[in-house]
Amino acid sequence: MTDNAILVGDVGGTHARFAIVDVSGPGALRIEHRLDLEQTFPTFSGALRTYIEHCGLSSVPASTVIAVAGPVTAGRARFTNRQWEISEDALRDFGFSKALLINDFVALAFAVEVLSERDLYVIGPALGGLHGAPISILGPGTGFGVSCLARDGDRVVPIATEGGHIGFAPGNETELALLRYLWKKFERVGVERILSGPGLENIYQGLAQLGGRDVVTLSAAQITDNAARGEAGCLEALQLFCSIFGAVAGDIALVHGARGGVYIAGGIAQKIQVFLAQSEFRARFESKGRLSSFVQSIPTQLILNADAALLGAAHSARMLG
Repeated sequence: MTDNAILVGDVGGTHARFAIVDVSGPGALRIEHRLDLEQTFPTFSGALRTYIEHCGLSSVPASTVIAVAGPVTAGRARFTNRQWEISEDALRDFGFSKALLINDFVALAFAVEVLSERDLYVIGPALGGLHGAPISILGPGTGFGVSCLARDGDRVVPIATEGGHIGFAPGNETELALLRYLWKKFERVGVERILSGPGLENIYQGLAQLGGRDVVTLSAAQITDNAARGEAGCLEALQLFCSIFGAVAGDIALVHGARGGVYIAGGIAQKIQVFLAQSEFRARFESKGRLSSFVQSIPTQLILNADAALLGAAHSARMLG
């Protein structure tokens, strides 16, 4: 382990990934000692300690950057979908000289700067996007993450948001009926109630009830698997999921003025890659009335690299010194 090695983490509602990355020099970042911890831990420090022990490290690196699924305030974060708390002070107490917490979608925004073409899959037409313009990063997982990379010449500023919790705006009668169904379950229906793993389950159950069918409890993974086999109810749910996803992505592109491109992240989107490309995602993305011509020139691409957040966390260390 070199003096320029840092420990990076990508910690979400259901996963905890760690790695060591050498950030010296301007070249490509190389991930080493990558480990995805799947077991349950009562605390973040327990997961981190397990990683250190598994790698056989005699000491921790001098610096760490941890990407977390939740808002970061004054160097402290509480996970939105996990009963964990984490702070930069606690990381320094753990043994790191320097510690930085960033939102996981901010890490993905940084990652866009270092990803190659083979790390991306084009959804819709192959477009170049406007050089130097802002980009949006968004995607469904345990929740729905949104960030923006603002650009001004050579200067880039990642902006963390809680865009996954904006209110859901139905685009047709079916979506309006789904919203009414979800109003009975939730005090407020934000986008994350629909565009996430639990959200796909909500869509499936809502369509079943609206269609007069038995409401069966299926996981998001079961729904996507059944849809791939052509099961009608699951296929309908996944089609609606992708359609709403496109509409929301287009709305966020308008909010951010993301003429540099929209980048889709998250495990769910990767698992339905081909289905997403063949769905109404892009049509709904472009369907913005008087502003349709604005979004039609914006490229939409799926991030394929499973280590993008780790790479982004490492790149943030390099960019922020």
